[in-house]
Amino acid sequence: MTILITNDDGVNSSGIIAAKKAAENLGETLVVAPATQQSGIGHALTLFEPVRVTNTKMADGKEAYMVSGTPTDAVIVGIYQVADEKPDLVLSGINIGENLGKSELTTSGTIGAAMEAAVHGIPALSVSLQVTRGDIKFHDGHVDIDFSYAEKMTEKVARMILENGLPEGVDFLNLNIPSHPESDQIKLTRLGERMYRVHIKERLDPRGRPYYWIDGDSVEDDEIGTDVHTLKREKCATLTPISLDATSSLDLMDGWLK
Repeated sequence: MTILITNDDGVNSSGIIAAKKAAENLGETLVVAPATQQSGIGHALTLFEPVRVTNTKMADGKEAYMVSGTPTDAVIVGIYQVADEKPDLVLSGINIGENLGKSELTTSGTIGAAMEAAVHGIPALSVSLQVTRGDIKFHDGHVDIDFSYAEKMTEKVARMILENGLPEGVDFLNLNIPSHPESDQIKLTRLGERMYRVHIKERLDPRGRPYYWIDGDSVEDDEIGTDVHTLKREKCATLTPISLDATSSLDLMDGWLK
């Protein structure tokens, strides 16, 4: 088995080292990840500048490939340039900070990497670990977090994918792990409405011109059965099956078009 590992926190992140540890007993691991922090880049692809790939070593001394682009770029380079053959699994993470709800599906670079793998027909798993401190979500290197529980959950789900494959109609899985779990259970969930309530901070530069920071307050609850509620209220790991076919029912459009 060959497992391609990537992330959106950068090749030097503590989370990608944890992901590699989680996968080491499952097969040969190959780390191909962005050179720098890429959180919030979603499913972006670099088209107007060259993508460079550098052989490097991670913080644990293990070999990796550093890509001067997005998580999507890293997946494509990993599949078609670095790997000797098509990987059996793409593992994206372990992201520092949870990725929940419908909005994160298109903004998260962690999920975007898994989505790109699915586009190429490769089973994929995106993994995110809830954190209680917002200031460490966007670090571009080591963070002092205990990943041991996240590693155990990641290995468990990754092993199931490799042994059983994904069910028909499921293209990839999104796993979120609580920072302080109250059980070892993993619950199947649907996407919540949102993870943040967006607000914009306006400031003035030294010349008196306004500029803006896009920010948000964390949503602390949602409907029962959603990833948001299960992770934050039940303090339980969530597993959400995702399909690439986002087409709504055509029957709903028939009367509207007429």
